[in-house]
Parts: sequence; C-alpha cells; structure tokens
Amino acid sequence: MMNIIDTNARATIQDLGRFGFRSQGIGHAGAMDGLALQTGNLLLGNPANTAAVEIPLGSLTLFFEQDTPFCITGAFYEAYLDEEPIYSYWRYTAKAGQIVRLVRARIGMYGYLCVQGGFSITPVLGSCSTDIRAQFGGFEGRCLRQGDCIPTAGNGKTMSVIGIAPIPLRNTLYAVPSSEYQFFNRRAQFRLRQNRWLLQSNSDRMGYRFNGEPLELKKPLEMLSHAIQFGTIQVPPDGQPIILMADAQTTGGYPKIACIVAADLGRLSQIRLGSRVQFRLITMEQAQLLYKQNLTYLNQIQRIAHVTS
Repeated sequence: MMNIIDTNARATIQDLGRFGFRSQGIGHAGAMDGLALQTGNLLLGNPANTAAVEIPLGSLTLFFEQDTPFCITGAFYEAYLDEEPIYSYWRYTAKAGQIVRLVRARIGMYGYLCVQGGFSITPVLGSCSTDIRAQFGGFEGRCLRQGDCIPTAGNGKTMSVIGIAPIPLRNTLYAVPSSEYQFFNRRAQFRLRQNRWLLQSNSDRMGYRFNGEPLELKKPLEMLSHAIQFGTIQVPPDGQPIILMADAQTTGGYPKIACIVAADLGRLSQIRLGSRVQFRLITMEQAQLLYKQNLTYLNQIQRIAHVTS
C-alpha cells in the first residue's frame, strides 16, 4: 500500500493511455511523457505500460507499507528518501515506513513515480489512466490527495540501486507537415520553422498554447470537424498555434499545420511554461528513424534492469 501524506500537485495515476475508443468520443488520456513512464517501468522490471503516478511540477510526500523498489523519471526532482537525497532516473528501495518526498521539479514539467509491480488499479476501457474531465479511470477518477491509500502490486523484494542516463531534453522539436500545411501562406510556413514560440501559462494536459508571429492561411478555410491526435498543431483564427496533448478532445475544426513526431512528444511535455521552443520540419522517414532510436534506448534499459535486478 502507498499512503499519501501530503501533496500540492495535481498528481494522477497514468499508464500509456486508452486506445481504440476515440471514434466514440473517449479521449486518450495517459502519460504526458510516455517515454519517461516506460523507462521507469523497465528499470524496475515492469511491463512498459504499467501504471505510475504522474506528478506535474508540485510536491508529493508518501510512504509504503512494505519494502518497495521505486524510481522517479521524467522531470528532474529535488527528492528525498527520509533525509537522504535521491535522484531522477535512479532505482531505489524504500523500506516499509520510510518517507519519500518529491519537493519540486528543477528541470521539466511532469515527473513519474514508478513502483515495482505497479498499482492494483482496475482498468477502465483497457487502461488504468485517469481521465480527469470524464472522472473515470485511475484512482477514483480524480487527482490524488492527502490521506489516499493506493494498493501496490509489488512482491516486497529489494532491488539494487542503479542509475541510468536519460534521453536528453531539448527545446527544438521535430514535426511533420499536416494535411492543411499547403493552405498556409509561405510566410506562415517560414514562421512556423523560424519563430521562437513562447509556451503560454494557460497550457495544460489538454493543449500547449504558444505565442509568436501569427500563422496565416492563404485564404479563409471552412472545415468540418475531424479526427485529431496527441501532437497535432492546430491554428485557430488568431494564428497562435495550439498543440493537442494527452487529454485533448477527439475532434477539432481548426486547420492543422503540422504534427509533433511521436519520438518528441515526451520532450514537448517537459517544456516549462514561459520557455521558448522552435519547430523543425522533417520527413516521415526521419520521424520513423527517431522513433526507432527511442525503442533502442528502451531495449537497452530493459537489458540493464535484467542483469542488475
């Protein structure tokens, strides 16, 4: 059992998300940084899609009722096991009753507390992810709060301490052109690539909103609502792009200028509010190569965990 002592973060239970239901209007949900979630799980010997606690920026204090191997991935947190500093992307074992404190994220936005064996959470529509808007999934369909007791599914065995190198974060993100790219004028296409876009403070798990020189269409474009996905860059009438994130709606009617490649969705999620980013357009073949590099990294983590468990 994991017991929440205190938190000021909108922490939720998330796995890689809910697939196959978007045609019914049910969103994806899931981890904002899927690569970080998978990395933490593989380091603990879990299946990559095991549910973990996602912590956006804020603090979380907890203890386990039995010995529990755990790790923190994603955002780089100031964190402690009792009074000893602990570090992101390192595997530790918390003895029964020891206090784990995540104080604040120093780098990045979303941290992941992964535990050996995961949590005993009943899947809803094939996923343990929390859908906050619809109030289902995860732990009672809501954010975690003081006094919550979440059942864990670990075996109570100690694992050795080991650290790994994370895939580096960066503020240059790769994207591929979307279906309406050709309807934007050349100035807009140039600005998309050359602007240093400012991430606005009203960004959240639904969408990351950017500010910069506006992106303009060649002429007004009337569109029916259509399917959209995590990473889609929509451009509303004011010309300021919005990137759809894990909790985005399933359909939209704004023109799409590009889509962040799957390999960079985790990096995108870790951009701090008020930071500036640049987009670089690449081909589908280049995007697939980047994705394969992420898979190679995860395979390496799995091998490391196997020989050090």
